[in-house]
Amino acid sequence: MKDQQRKEYLASITDRYVRRKIGRRSFLKSASQLGLGLGALGMGMTRPFLPTAQAAGNLVPSDEVMAWVRDVSKPFAGTTLRLATESTPPSNAINSQLKPFFEEASGMKVEIEVLPLEQVLQKLTLDIASQLGTFDLYYIDQSWAAAVSRDVFDPREQLAEKPDLAMPDYNIDDFLPALVDGIVKYEGRWVGVPYDIPIFIMMYRRDIWEKFGFDAPTELEQYYQQAKAVTDEMGPDLFGSTGQMRSGHYSLETDWTAWLWGHGGSIFGSDRKFSGNDDAGLAAMEYWTRLWKTMPPGVTGWTWDGQGQSIAQGVAASMLSWGEFFPFFDDPKASKVSGLMEAVRVPAPKSPLRTVNETGFGEIPGIGHQGGSSLAVSRNSKSPDAAWIFMQWATSMDTQVLITTLGGGTGPTRFSVYDDPRVLANNRVGPGTTRHLPIVRATIAEDMGSEPDLPQWAELSSDTIPVRLGKYFAGDYESAKEAMDDIAEAVDRIVG
Repeated sequence: MKDQQRKEYLASITDRYVRRKIGRRSFLKSASQLGLGLGALGMGMTRPFLPTAQAAGNLVPSDEVMAWVRDVSKPFAGTTLRLATESTPPSNAINSQLKPFFEEASGMKVEIEVLPLEQVLQKLTLDIASQLGTFDLYYIDQSWAAAVSRDVFDPREQLAEKPDLAMPDYNIDDFLPALVDGIVKYEGRWVGVPYDIPIFIMMYRRDIWEKFGFDAPTELEQYYQQAKAVTDEMGPDLFGSTGQMRSGHYSLETDWTAWLWGHGGSIFGSDRKFSGNDDAGLAAMEYWTRLWKTMPPGVTGWTWDGQGQSIAQGVAASMLSWGEFFPFFDDPKASKVSGLMEAVRVPAPKSPLRTVNETGFGEIPGIGHQGGSSLAVSRNSKSPDAAWIFMQWATSMDTQVLITTLGGGTGPTRFSVYDDPRVLANNRVGPGTTRHLPIVRATIAEDMGSEPDLPQWAELSSDTIPVRLGKYFAGDYESAKEAMDDIAEAVDRIVG
């Protein structure tokens, strides 16, 4: 399919799905053929809890940075820039707190639409297909990188070709290498720069662990034994662990990958065939089935939202899940466990992780499952230079510090932000805490896992795999092996 035909077809199927002219399954299969990934297909998914941006106080952009914005933006005064984005900590903090600083200094106007993820995808694909340049900047889920790589500028090229527009000390090498590899690189190009990084970490109730005399779990079997002990003694008032296990939802697939990778397994083997039904995959299912019995009864109906609420409302005592939850747990207005939660690195895998050479489609095994995004300038923008100025400011070290401190304490994508005094000052119990960020940084460097990169992953991760996993937990299969063999047959048929 030629590029223009691809764009037109992409716009057509997305518009038809949103207007409910075709069903979800038809959309999944059509989108898969065009390289759309899991972010497109959580339809109706929202991010885990994102704390409300905090009052700005004395935290404002640096004079030096704003002086650069003021100077470099003079030719673009009066320009309006547009971005459609999911509700993320960077976008929320910029839109609610920081945008006025940029607009005043630059003389530009920035319009940011914060939308559900499927609507972001719709607007992005329609903009690409029409080439009208309605949006100057694109928010790109990691799984869209392949689909849109030809439609955005590589930021390294912008830095090299526009030295007069380059921010001093922007330092593109400051972005964490694991995020560059896992989020923005596709066929040697950068599809934007790392913008946001939700990632799995281990979180547990300190008071409950102290009651039982437990140390934080360092191995998967130890995690299970501790969770079982809590459930056995304190259930049904309090359960030892919790999950995000709704049948047919992407969240169930993300839970599965952590246990699969943690038992030395992988979704695909080097032959590009499904390998979740091998010995390592079956060991992971045996473990997960045992762990499930330490969770609240409603867990098979929950996505990440229900999982997080089970901790916040004091129903469950531990989980391995998105680090974005942690600042929410510390907010006494929203949570019953403020000050009681601790963050640690995920338990060590039970068997050695497989290497990328032992998997297929670029899959990177690691218990710290990541789901990041990037920010890029559209090649269809009517004002790409002005958009490049905004993008540099929005992803600069100084702005990331403000996003982290004002936008809810979630994970930065730059080395330098983690050790900035303004970030370290939020290392205390309360809304927007940053006391978990050393664990996030260590997880990115040492424990991060990334899903495979293939066109059909959309259908597989949000339909094929979690539907069948849901049937397993509903008792529709006689054994885990029967369930995993069924998944293998379905996956290999779709991948071809």
